Order: sequence, then C-alpha cells, then structure tokens
Amino acid sequence: MDLLTALVDKGLRREPPTRDEALAVLATSDDELLDVVAAAGRVRRQWFGRRVKLNYLVNLKSGLCPEDCSYCSQRLGSQADILKYTWLKPDEAVAAATAGVSGGAKRVCLVASGRGPTDRDVDRVSKTIEAIKEGNEGVEVCACLGLLSGDQAERLRAAGADAYNHNLNTSEGTYAGITTTHTYDDRVDTVRQAQAAGLSACSGLIAGMGESDADLVDVVFSLRALDPDSVPVNFLIPFEGTPLAKEWNLTPQRCLRILAMVRFVCPDVEVRLAGGREVHLRTMQPLALHLVNSIFLGDYLTSEGQAGQADLDMITDAGFEVEGAETTTLPAHRRADGDGAPAAGGSGCGSHDTGCGSCEHGEPAAARTVAAATSAPGPAASAGARTDLVAVRRRGAGTDLPPNA
Repeated sequence: MDLLTALVDKGLRREPPTRDEALAVLATSDDELLDVVAAAGRVRRQWFGRRVKLNYLVNLKSGLCPEDCSYCSQRLGSQADILKYTWLKPDEAVAAATAGVSGGAKRVCLVASGRGPTDRDVDRVSKTIEAIKEGNEGVEVCACLGLLSGDQAERLRAAGADAYNHNLNTSEGTYAGITTTHTYDDRVDTVRQAQAAGLSACSGLIAGMGESDADLVDVVFSLRALDPDSVPVNFLIPFEGTPLAKEWNLTPQRCLRILAMVRFVCPDVEVRLAGGREVHLRTMQPLALHLVNSIFLGDYLTSEGQAGQADLDMITDAGFEVEGAETTTLPAHRRADGDGAPAAGGSGCGSHDTGCGSCEHGEPAAARTVAAATSAPGPAASAGARTDLVAVRRRGAGTDLPPNA
C-alpha cells in the first residue's frame, strides 16, 4: 500500500502523517490489518528495537473522587463495586512498589483519586517517592495526582519524581460531554506545569467511549503538539455502575489500528499499552507489542489485569525483551543532554528538535485518503465483547492479599 510506504518513510524520519493519512489508517480493512501492523512495527523497532518497558501501578487512594469523569469507576456517583480506601501509609506503598519492581517493572506509577493534591498530599507523596527510591535503585517514579497548582510540580521533582501523568483522554471538542467538573484546558495546563518543572510528561487517551475516528485523530495530534515523552493508550473498561457501562465499541482489530495510528503520529515516543488490553485485545495482545514499546505489568487501579508472569511470558514468546533499568527508554534525540535525563518542556511535534510548533504541516495525503472517516463513528457495539473479562481488583494495594506482579 502506498499509504503505508509513505507512513513508514515519515516515521523513520520522525515526521508526522497528515490528518487524512491518520484517518486512513483507522479506515483500513481487516484484510489489510497485518500489513498495517508490520508497517508500524518497522517504525517502532527503528526507535525502540524489541525492548518492552514495564510499568507498575500503585493506587495510593482509591474511589470517592469528586470529579464526574464518565469513564471512571472512581467518579462522583459511581455505583461500581470497587475498592475504596484513603491514603496508603508510605510503607504500604513501598511494599506494593517493590513487588512491581521485583516482577520486572522499571517505572512505578503512584496514582491517587481526586481533583488534585493538597499541599499536604504532595508532602505525603514526596515521602513515599523518597522511600521508594531509597529501597529500589534505578527505579523511575511517575506521579498521577490530578490537577496541579502552585509549586506542586517543582516539589514532586525535588522529592525525586521522574515523571508526571495527566491524560487528555479525548478530543477537545468532545471533552465537555465526558467530564463537566473540570475542562480540557485544565488538563493541558497541568501537563505543561509538569514539563516546566523538569518532569517527563506522560499523557495519553482513552479509546472506546463512542468517539469518532476524527475525535481519535484530534486527540492524538493534540498530544503530539503537547509533546509528552510517554503516551499511554487506554481502552475503555465499561464498569457496571458508570455512565459508559454499555459502551462496548471495540474489537481487537480496531484496537490494533488505533495503536498503529498513534505510533505513526508519535513515532519516537514511548507508546504504552495501558488499561483494557486484556478485555479488548484478548488473544491479540502479542501483536500489539509490535506497535507499543511499553505496558503495565499486572493489575490496574480498580480492575485486575492478567497474571504478571503471563505478561512476561507473552513478551518472551513474541520475541521481545524486557527493558532493563540500565537502558534509557527514549532515543537520544529526545533527551535533554544525551545521558538519559528527561527533557523539560519540549518543542512540539514529538521530536524535541524540530520547533515547528504546529503539527499541521506535512506532505499531501499519500494515495489513500478516506474523507468519510472524518465524521464516521467507530463500529457499533462489538458482537465479540467479553463483559466477563472485567474483574474488579480485590488484591494488592489497599487489601491484605499480595499484589499481582
């Protein structure tokens, strides 16, 4: 396909596709799927080889959130039967983090429900970060605490945090239909605060909320302009008791096309396969490793993932290798000083050195532009949906049971 040849050439040069080309990837047929995966896989291997970075989530505070994000089991008014608990003690958080590191995780992600942290919360998390770093040499720590204010980003950085996660989740045009208690601009501002403080920005999306192909392309191009170092791609887990409980819009094939599109738009960025992979990709998960270079190990915040050992076996069986702590994830051109330190801020367009600022540039659409995709919604509720695969987390942080790592 001329389209895929053009996309590979651009990806190897760190150039973005046009919007029409990105839409065309989402509009490819199932007969073309393996060609799409192979093409995006060439770009993935150019910048990340066959390495897979493992990340481990620790839910520091679960449930009872005052925000009304429709996709979230921890939202205001959620009837989902999830674990609910207040802040873990530092030693509990360290024990959970250490389990993930022992299982092979290179990065620990500390997450807390809520609109954003108080200054006291930042102090609490800072102590936890310091304790994790002290007991686990070489581990990266990412914080995900909601909207930041004042000097909170700087304080987290001073405590030893390497990164901050705050996802855009969906396009600016559809954001108000998903969340009303804060705005899309609030999220963008928090990512920029993290970057300004010298934290590596982690920001991604959730697919499967009923969005159109155009919405998906919009949010991914917005992410490229924001220039995070990590882009997690979540697939909606439709929890019973949330407004989106009936949104079963994904198939394994559509998930793979979405991941391929993200890789083409963000060729040299850490693309992370995140929540929902077990539910929606199922036995197709190994194919996704040809598109992403990062996954979460074991369980998620409120849902169970597949066994940690199964994750490791999958990586090995697919011909990939777990990235060690001694290896720098990002290619050299995305680092501030060439020694692995994260670059602060960024100049847009996903390369840290182009300075184009817009991401609307690029060559004319190659061969196969699918104009209809600009407004066409994703497929109707998948006939292959496996609602039985949604399992609420009952182990690990906040329980007396050992974590899945």
